[in-house]
Amino acid sequence: MVKVVLFCGGLGMRIRSSSESQPKPMLPIGSRPVLWHIMKYYAHFGHKDFILALGYGANAVKEYFLNYEETRSNDFVLTHGGRQVNLLSSDISDWRITFVDTGMDTAIGERLRRVRPHLDDDEVFLANYGDVLTDSPLDEMITDFLTTDAVGTLLAVPPPDSFHVVQMTEEGKMTGLEAVGGLQMRINGGYFVLRQGIFDYLNEGEDLVMDACVRAARDGRFRARPYDGFWAPMDTLKERAYLEDMNRRADRPWAVWESAPATKRANGLPVVTVPGVTPV
Repeated sequence: MVKVVLFCGGLGMRIRSSSESQPKPMLPIGSRPVLWHIMKYYAHFGHKDFILALGYGANAVKEYFLNYEETRSNDFVLTHGGRQVNLLSSDISDWRITFVDTGMDTAIGERLRRVRPHLDDDEVFLANYGDVLTDSPLDEMITDFLTTDAVGTLLAVPPPDSFHVVQMTEEGKMTGLEAVGGLQMRINGGYFVLRQGIFDYLNEGEDLVMDACVRAARDGRFRARPYDGFWAPMDTLKERAYLEDMNRRADRPWAVWESAPATKRANGLPVVTVPGVTPV
């Protein structure tokens, strides 16, 4: 099991409606926040030790997990007139989540520096922006990375088709128009596998990608793994609506865990505590 650092401090100004104040990772897809979907993805591959680098809306993230409702996404058996609820499966009973307040206006690289003590002596760890979904085979990405001496690798994906590249002359005459997704180019997909050596390239207050990753790449010590399968960001209201629509249609390629066996406790079914009721 490898530790997973999730950056949860962004304001998400482009995605929130005027009535919402939640941090971007806590905005829902269906009945669960996008952060939960990302954590379920990592847990599916066996990585259940999470470090949340908090910033804006830190209390909202804490309160969500402190008052987590297992029955919202798990089947259960109700008995004794509602006095006892036995879960048929569990989401987070075997997760370990470390909550670290890394500041309101902190760059992502500095957020990573501030959670470094919680990585202990683990040489390799994972990191994620906290607002992008994929069905990429994470185990293969890690395995390939371990055969190298690089300090990091990132998922490299085609850009979304929502923009078009204009080809034009210096005089302003347009000579062509092409969807950016059709070009031979890739963007940072927000999924990282990193070694502790990345900190040798990361100075105080800097950005992870444009500072540390660029320096490591110049030394030949950073890699990119191309992936052409499902990948979707949640940066705008349009992108959120797209994911919500997919979720409503039960078209959820990122939910790789849904084909896996349900998690059950070894000594029987988990019991949910019903507020104000003593378990029988």
